[in-house]
Amino acid sequence: MPGLATASNLGRLLTHTARRVPDAPALVWRDRSWTFAELDARVDRLAAALRGLGVRKGDRVLVHSRNSNRMFESMWACFKAGAVWVPTNFRLTPPEVAYLGASSRAVVMLRDAGFQGHAAAVRAASPHLRQVIALGEDRAPDELDYENLLVANAPTLPDAEADIAYDDPAWFFYTSGTTGRPKGAVLTHGQMSFVVTNHLADLMPGTTERDASLVVAPLSHGAGIHQLAQVARGAATILTGGEKLDPAEAWALVERHRVSNMFTVPTILTALVRHPAVDAHDHSSLRHVIYAGAPMYEADQAEALAKLGPCLVQYFGLGEVTGNITVLRPDMHTPENAGSCGIPRTGMEVAILDETGARLPPGGIGEICVRGPAVFAGYFENEEANRRAFAGGWFHTGDLGRLDARGFLWITGRASDMYISGGSNVYPREAEEAILMHPAVAECAVVGLPHPKWGEAGVACVVARDGMSVDEAAILDHLKDRIARYKQPLRVVVWDALPKSGYGKVPKSLVKVRLAEDGVAF
Repeated sequence: MPGLATASNLGRLLTHTARRVPDAPALVWRDRSWTFAELDARVDRLAAALRGLGVRKGDRVLVHSRNSNRMFESMWACFKAGAVWVPTNFRLTPPEVAYLGASSRAVVMLRDAGFQGHAAAVRAASPHLRQVIALGEDRAPDELDYENLLVANAPTLPDAEADIAYDDPAWFFYTSGTTGRPKGAVLTHGQMSFVVTNHLADLMPGTTERDASLVVAPLSHGAGIHQLAQVARGAATILTGGEKLDPAEAWALVERHRVSNMFTVPTILTALVRHPAVDAHDHSSLRHVIYAGAPMYEADQAEALAKLGPCLVQYFGLGEVTGNITVLRPDMHTPENAGSCGIPRTGMEVAILDETGARLPPGGIGEICVRGPAVFAGYFENEEANRRAFAGGWFHTGDLGRLDARGFLWITGRASDMYISGGSNVYPREAEEAILMHPAVAECAVVGLPHPKWGEAGVACVVARDGMSVDEAAILDHLKDRIARYKQPLRVVVWDALPKSGYGKVPKSLVKVRLAEDGVAF
């Protein structure tokens, strides 16, 4: 039936909420706040401005910006106009952003203050780019001013959001690109409508306009998806003031705005929990502290539970599945489930497949694969990657893991992280979990490097807790009776910090680069 292809424009989430609770706080940033009516009016003006610049349904709009009200508005304006939002990590270099602009064929770019060089690089690389809009005060002569555009454009008529179909693209979610060039995952209006509903059902049930959500990660990725659900329910979005995480500021905002939920990644959550400000501010309002992006080590998880109480929510999910693979609810954070990332999300199916594509029984280790309405539409203009990713009718995550008899998922690690030592498969996460049980260790990453005798062997890179010290002998002695000998790293290096991506993850590729720079080898 033709009607099944239609869908509601994602921008309607903001429209509906602005009509229902127009005077409720929608967004707070630094010393400014906007109600839903004010936010919706600004978004409508920007949508009108984009149309006036010739942006048509399906056109891509590149946004290179730190978190701010204007970046947040750009997302909703693109949705309402039927354009495709293409946000970047603001920490990327000009050549990296130029690649995203050219590969997405963006026609308009919005750029934050200080990024004139990025805009110039995009102009040089992308013949499709027609206009650059400056979000800050450093507008170049050939750029348009954001606020002037809003003033010059009257809000669109009511109910003027672009008509879209279920599979029409809404967002190009670029992968982090730790291996090869970043790929543009196409997120659609219909898919994202399911994601919003699923987030509200599985991650933060009961969210209303009486709630507030703190943003401590870039809106360009998981945090942006999280905020869609907040707008849908009328909860206030609270942005931190700076571009770097300030735990003292974050905890002060939690207390001031009675924050009830936030989206984090494990490294951010651990930094927040270990900062003295956590004890200086009231955080009893927190009901759902959501962490994702990477598995959380058991020791760090126990520390967070002890400090914050039963409010942790874990989800496992790549950008391609918009975070919708598994969930570990607050009541599931039990000793029995420590180390698990939970059960399949509502409406999603998870399977462990072997190299032939056959399902493995409970306990079998293989590739984590998923299917269901939260899976993206595919990589933009990359048929080879799509064939690999969707082989056999499943989306292949590239992560290794197992399902237990109850259906709980346990991640072993990335397929690319596993190394073979003396003919045995070694999954670094097992050694990392054991090392983090040492009281002096704050962070750890284990990678396999070539070894003349064993083929490959492990190197553990550790960071000591503040005020404490650790050395190789102490770590190796600590591991002696905790894991099998072949799983133990042969070398331990102590660093001041682990290399992290712009999203707070610790890519093993960056760890290997640092080891090579330091001359660490067998």
